Amino acid sequence: MQKPIKKLLIANRGEIAVRIIRAARELDIRTVVVCSEADIDSQAVRLADEHALIGPAQAAKSYLDKDKVLAVAKEVGADAIHPGYGFLSENASFAEACEQSGIVFVGPSASAIRTMGDKAAARTAAMAAGVPVVPGSDGEVGSLEGAIEAAGVIGYPVMIKAAAGGGGRGIRIAKDEAELCQQYPIAVAEATSAFGNGAVYLERFIASARHIEVQVLGDGTSVIHLFERDCSIQRRRQKIFEEAGSPVLDEATRKALCASAVKLAEAVAYRGAGTLEYLFDSESGEFFFIEMNTRIQVEHPITEMITGVDLLKAMLRIAAGESLPYSQQDITRRGHAIEVRINAEDPEKQFMPCPGLVGDIVWPQGPGVRIDSLLRAYYQIPAYYDSLLAKLIVWDESRPAALARLKRSLGELSIAGVKTTQPLFLALLETDAVKSGEYDTNWLERWMSGKREEQKPAESTAGSAI
Repeated sequence: MQKPIKKLLIANRGEIAVRIIRAARELDIRTVVVCSEADIDSQAVRLADEHALIGPAQAAKSYLDKDKVLAVAKEVGADAIHPGYGFLSENASFAEACEQSGIVFVGPSASAIRTMGDKAAARTAAMAAGVPVVPGSDGEVGSLEGAIEAAGVIGYPVMIKAAAGGGGRGIRIAKDEAELCQQYPIAVAEATSAFGNGAVYLERFIASARHIEVQVLGDGTSVIHLFERDCSIQRRRQKIFEEAGSPVLDEATRKALCASAVKLAEAVAYRGAGTLEYLFDSESGEFFFIEMNTRIQVEHPITEMITGVDLLKAMLRIAAGESLPYSQQDITRRGHAIEVRINAEDPEKQFMPCPGLVGDIVWPQGPGVRIDSLLRAYYQIPAYYDSLLAKLIVWDESRPAALARLKRSLGELSIAGVKTTQPLFLALLETDAVKSGEYDTNWLERWMSGKREEQKPAESTAGSAI
């Protein structure tokens, strides 16, 4: 049933709030953005038609307070709420509360979020749909004894993973039973602290893994894919450099991978934009489903660049009750796109956050260059939130051309006043691994460790006998 969206509440901040505002405006939808006291002077507040102060800087008292967000939506007469990513975007009870209040939640149903947001439940759903999964415990292990028994069947090394986890948090690796006994209680404690849920499960650890994900779009009945993204360059399991498509997949594997993602999304009657994440074993050529993100992803622009599809506008149209605006035959990929995340961090000082007052900004320009950012000149970056300042996205006809365009664009980029990760990406582009596309999820950590070793001062020989 169609329900036109005339006014949209954006329950988020930063670059994704700006991105949603722009998509809504092109659909002639009025926007209201909620903001904390720390974000009252933000770019999103300046661009939205209206804003509503929702609380202090602490996210728990503002952006994460679902009762406040819902109350504001009712007060301003919003037809729908877009949660962006993070915060309330994968909160099933919030999606349910929206539905009960007659407000459209721009995303999947609460039941789909519950099923696919719990990693153990998502694994079970994947197996039921015939989608390959990493050999593992087939559900939560309720005790250390259960973990030892499961590991004996899976085979070491194993990963201990938080059932309610995400963003690379709550993961421990054990190479044998002794390490499992040591790491299991730590993993349970970390899961409890980070997610309020200490449940964990086990998976086989794949040493030479690539992290490849498939973008899907569904209307609750039909689902299509928009090809894959390779997000294997990670620091502490956090993505920093993403490509569309993957430089290691052949066409047969790509077709099978994307088909499996559609199959699983259809099995849970998925609605909206979502991403199914896989591990790809570079040695065997196998791929395994690991989890689903039931929301828009930070790296969605590279998919938009290779397909020409505006994912945010598609989400809004589907949320308004329209059928899927594309068939699979409509989706073709052209060229290669890369995204790097420009964070307010100092790579030379262990990536220490560097909030502060931004000075002059020079954005790169030219064909195939896109900037998604929360910044403007002389903006005070708050110290309370994620350090992401901007996403630099480039596209060109081939991967080598896209890498050259990225290097040129990074050379033009200038953000005065704060340290950023820009120098890291310029250095990465000079490595053989990035040039060739031959890297795995642990490559960046190894490379950085090697750089640190190179930078250690040589042992002094002063006073030694010759």
